[in-house]
Amino acid sequence: MTEQVINVERVEHIINLFGSLDENVKLLEREYGVTIVFRDTELKICGDPEPVIRAKSAVDALLQLAARGEQINQQNVNYVISLVRDGQEDKIAQMGKDVICVTTRGRPVKAKTVGQQKYVDAIHNNIVTLGIGPAGTGKTYLAVACAVAAFREKQINRIILTRPAVEAGEKLGFLPGDLQNKVDPYLRPLYDALFDMLGPEAYQRYLERGNIEVAPLAYMRGRTLDDAFIILDEAQNTTPEQMKMFLTRIGFGSKVVITGDVTQIDLPDGKKSGLREAMTIVKNIEDIAVCTLDHKDVVRHELVSRIIQAYETYDEQKQKQAKEKRRTYVKAKG
Repeated sequence: MTEQVINVERVEHIINLFGSLDENVKLLEREYGVTIVFRDTELKICGDPEPVIRAKSAVDALLQLAARGEQINQQNVNYVISLVRDGQEDKIAQMGKDVICVTTRGRPVKAKTVGQQKYVDAIHNNIVTLGIGPAGTGKTYLAVACAVAAFREKQINRIILTRPAVEAGEKLGFLPGDLQNKVDPYLRPLYDALFDMLGPEAYQRYLERGNIEVAPLAYMRGRTLDDAFIILDEAQNTTPEQMKMFLTRIGFGSKVVITGDVTQIDLPDGKKSGLREAMTIVKNIEDIAVCTLDHKDVVRHELVSRIIQAYETYDEQKQKQAKEKRRTYVKAKG
């Protein structure tokens, strides 16, 4: 039996660490097979030597987050456990190091995982950033937060949000209403993020002044976009021609974020994804970053992460089976 002692000066950090009904500490105890007790200013971890060392690494990392004002919940406990498992607990210092912007409710928007921090850093340090990852990894929300921050700091004059309207085949004429009414259903996730950052009234005011523009990708053709922060969402549903057209719209003083999930392509059969192709073509160009997020970066319900993992495993098994069938066929033909 081994014991590790951590001195904690602030009781509120311990309260945050333990969580409601001690749910966070119970999760750590189950994961590592240890006992965690707090008395006076000392946190004691008892158990077998190796699990105690890993549990201490996880607790130290979680206390770092608590000291930074982060609310500790089961989601970030599981995330820290995964970092410790991979020997990457030292990377916790990279998480949420800066507030990107503050919502209208006063909530600070920060990167919540190492992958998200790399994504935000890439946006700040490059002209064009491709954010690739599954649902729930914060690709769109963080891009909008960066756009709003740049707008507030007067680094750009306008925010342009665009998305391919694949379900309507980019033929929006049959839908009722003006252009705004026609594209609203396709751009709702972008609106939701902007409303959260700016509030509906400010959003409407900026929209009327032309500081915010929302349009389907088809309406970008023939334009040069200067002094703007442009977000292309759901880019996996662009064709190679559309992607090339979009990338050549960039003007002086502009910044571009392209987000998408290459596992959820809704293009008709036989059509290539412009995002998948662009990932290969532009990856070595200066001032362009390609950032890949995965199930560890999911910040929605923990179940979403497990669903994504299950689909990834299923796809890998299908690919293995397909390769095995091809090998068997080649042997039979030989």
